[in-house]
Amino acid sequence: MTSRSRIRITKANPSDAETLAEVSKRAFHSDVNYGAPAEGGPPGYDSTVWQRKMMGFGDYYKIVREDRVIGGIIVFRKRPREYELGRIFLEPEFQNRGIGTRAFEFLWQAYPLAKRWTLDTPAWHERNRHFYKKVGFAEIGEDGQGGVMFERRIPVGSSRRGR
Repeated sequence: MTSRSRIRITKANPSDAETLAEVSKRAFHSDVNYGAPAEGGPPGYDSTVWQRKMMGFGDYYKIVREDRVIGGIIVFRKRPREYELGRIFLEPEFQNRGIGTRAFEFLWQAYPLAKRWTLDTPAWHERNRHFYKKVGFAEIGEDGQGGVMFERRIPVGSSRRGR
């Protein structure tokens, strides 16, 4: 069995919130190895209550390897056919193994009618910026709060959602 076949992405539920908060905390704290000024993360990254709340506001998925939750993805619908990637995170030990790319492949399949995706990331996070470009996003500007905004547009009538 390959590593690829052991990864599943499914909807998270409230009973996953504590685990997702713990995984998120480890993932975001590891950013100190990639230029973060200190341990920390975006609002609610380490809060069980926040994780549960986001399950009600958007589509929250858990990334599972075998029976272990190793990451999460939060998607918000902005308008018809337009989505925002609110957050994606992986346990540090599973980063740089193609799982993030697989997560985006999942999103392209799960939202086949999407015509536009947006996201943002801290300007200092060169690794994220490189990764988002690799999966088809383009930098479109700064958010005025030390972040960089990205967009991915899918041409109307495109039969290929992945690129």
